[in-house]
Amino acid sequence: MLTAIAYISSLSEYLRRVHFRDPLGEDVHFNEKGELSSFYFILNYASLINGILTQKVVGYFNTSAQEGNQLEFNNEKIVWKNSDIPVSTCSEQCPPGYKRTIKPGIHKCCFECLKCSKGEITNETDSVSCLKCPEDQWPNDMNECVPKPIEFLSYKNDPTVFIVSIISVLCFVKTSTILGIFILFRDTPVVRANNQTLSFILLVSIMLSFLCVFLFLGRPTHVTCMLRQTSFGIIFSVAISSILAKTIMVYMAFKATKPGSSWRKFIGVKITNCVVFFCSFLQVLISIIWLSTSSPFPEKNTHLYQDKIIFQCNEGSMLAFSILLGYMGLLAAVSFIVAFLARNLPDRFNEAKNITFSMLVVCSVWVAFIPSYMSVTGKNTVLVEIFAVISSSVGILGCIFFPKCYIILVRPELNSKSGLSRQKAL
Repeated sequence: MLTAIAYISSLSEYLRRVHFRDPLGEDVHFNEKGELSSFYFILNYASLINGILTQKVVGYFNTSAQEGNQLEFNNEKIVWKNSDIPVSTCSEQCPPGYKRTIKPGIHKCCFECLKCSKGEITNETDSVSCLKCPEDQWPNDMNECVPKPIEFLSYKNDPTVFIVSIISVLCFVKTSTILGIFILFRDTPVVRANNQTLSFILLVSIMLSFLCVFLFLGRPTHVTCMLRQTSFGIIFSVAISSILAKTIMVYMAFKATKPGSSWRKFIGVKITNCVVFFCSFLQVLISIIWLSTSSPFPEKNTHLYQDKIIFQCNEGSMLAFSILLGYMGLLAAVSFIVAFLARNLPDRFNEAKNITFSMLVVCSVWVAFIPSYMSVTGKNTVLVEIFAVISSSVGILGCIFFPKCYIILVRPELNSKSGLSRQKAL
């Protein structure tokens, strides 16, 4: 056995020394591994029209050359049967934006091109997988991940914001005009009916509620997110409390007209001020607890839409937000019930009918607001809330103060005690 191994080893030494040229002029030798060097011509056989078979050297393969330089091939010299270069696959190449998917039961050279899912890209041909863009980015037409557009109620490029701003400003100016008219005619019976101080408080609250709309517009910040709900909740609670105090005063005024009535001692400024203060203080307390425990904050919502980011205010605690809205609804419902019960009281200063209509408008708006707010997404939720704020404020302004302004400006002869006695309601 050892003798055979020694013989093979010595034979390998002799083979490595072999080096000669064959009759064709090619070098023949063995490399250090004992492998015979070879030089192969690559021939292209073609049949001409007259049936003659031709051959042409289109390349060669040299095993003794360095790796990477062993194959030389000239594709332009090849003559194909149908003048079309055959392909090694039975499917077209998958362009960028698509990935290759092997058909089951078929050879790997046959595949399908599937478009990448939303949020994924490929920037190479015949890619076998797609790359997912980061949460804050989205593919563009060039199969690149670019930052998603950020959507909010912007003053610059959103026409809805411009329209809402104009409406809010016009309503604010109209309310300011009515307040000026009431101050100018503050000593007349129409203005003095049912406590002129409550009318002034109500008008100022409506003015501020129109200005609260601007807290909902523009890019959300920590300050605007904390103030938009709480400020409107407090201001609107003051307005509803003033209406409730007006309604209670109408009822007590009628009761006090009866001989020997004990209601006379309750008529005065103190009882109305207590109603406004107590009802408003509860809303202030709710807002303070909300802001101190789980206050609203701005956030970028990347999950609501795939192709854009919604910049919005996170309410922090939906329970606190629901309590704030529920308390306003409770005040409006109580005001509506009391005003409805007092609508036919035979008092010449009775404005309970007007209050009843105004509270009916407010309750209808906020009842419709709840399903609308829950069914929309993105910046539309803010628009729904803005619509509710403006609509309810306009309802109060139109139902309570427009009839009074009509008497003051158009029918001044009714702005007297004798004229008011002929009116069932103002």
